[in-house]
Amino acid sequence: MDILMQLLDFILHVDKYLEAFVISYGPWVYALLFLIIFVETGVVVMPFLPGDSLLFVVGAMCGVGLMSYPVAVGLLLAAAILGNQSNYALGRFFGPKVFQWEDSKFFNKKAFNQAHAFYERYGGVTLVAARFMPFVRTFAPFVAGVAMMGRAKFTFFDVLGGALWVVGIVTIGYFFGNFPWVKHNLDKIIWAMILIPAALVVLGALKGRNAGKAENA
Repeated sequence: MDILMQLLDFILHVDKYLEAFVISYGPWVYALLFLIIFVETGVVVMPFLPGDSLLFVVGAMCGVGLMSYPVAVGLLLAAAILGNQSNYALGRFFGPKVFQWEDSKFFNKKAFNQAHAFYERYGGVTLVAARFMPFVRTFAPFVAGVAMMGRAKFTFFDVLGGALWVVGIVTIGYFFGNFPWVKHNLDKIIWAMILIPAALVVLGALKGRNAGKAENA
């Protein structure tokens, strides 16, 4: 419980922790940021690390000269792209090994083929949208790998989604992150970044389940 509370405190007050790290360790902050974004996007069991809020705060710190905007954007974009590539590779490697039985209780080949077809047809949009959804962005590239989405197509949408996510949110933070109202209400903004996308995912899942039930009926 203490670890969870500390993690929550870090997520909600990432601006204070990051500023203290910059003051204490200077350029090493870029290595820390690269590691956080890479692990969040590249390790499927680590979906709870700060993503959107961290990018926003980085942009705000660039806006006041504590960090370099081009260096931060370049490194974070590389971390986001490489993290997704790592997650995708894990999905492609473990998928066939886990689902190696034909139509067993562990594996439904028809469902697998449907997932593959979905990612080939709509997966690109899913991957781009998932970048802006906490938790979902960690699992989407792994599922794409399990579903054997083509690597060239995955890489295109990986780069596109990563650029929109990193450049977009860091830039917003750069221009708006230091407004007094924003700084005063940053914890509320971070909660909104977490809860609004999560609510959209839940509503989408419920809508899809209800549509499936209606179709079966």
